[in-house]
Amino acid sequence: MTVGPEVLLVDDSAADLDLTREGLRRSRQPFQVSVVMDGADAISFLRKQGKHAQAPEPDLIVLDLNLPRKDGREVLSELKKDLRLNRIPVVIFTTSQANSDVNQSYAQGANCYVTKPGNFPEYAAAVQSMADFWLSLAILPRKEMQ
Repeated sequence: MTVGPEVLLVDDSAADLDLTREGLRRSRQPFQVSVVMDGADAISFLRKQGKHAQAPEPDLIVLDLNLPRKDGREVLSELKKDLRLNRIPVVIFTTSQANSDVNQSYAQGANCYVTKPGNFPEYAAAVQSMADFWLSLAILPRKEMQ
């Protein structure tokens, strides 16, 4: 049995993943983290396919838009159309500040859109704020009994 919420990080940058994990560690609540580094792997993880057959169901997804194999826009669209997955909150965490990406993400069902800051203190603060809100303050949907 896991302790606290399960977070799925989807990002192809090892450096950004390290920074995000560090920011999450500063959260006030215990949680578990799983990581995938491309969009196709994210869909396999969420659908528990192949090597991800035993993957935990995330309570929160932190999704970059610019991913190899299947970009974050496609991942968001697929998971929000999937009746088993569409209730999972998705935070878009990306470098893009384009209005088209912001608008498209919300139109496809993103719950939050945060731009990655360019320096470590602001990056850590942004991740810690996301974690404090989504893992401590917000009430996440309950998982279905399987």
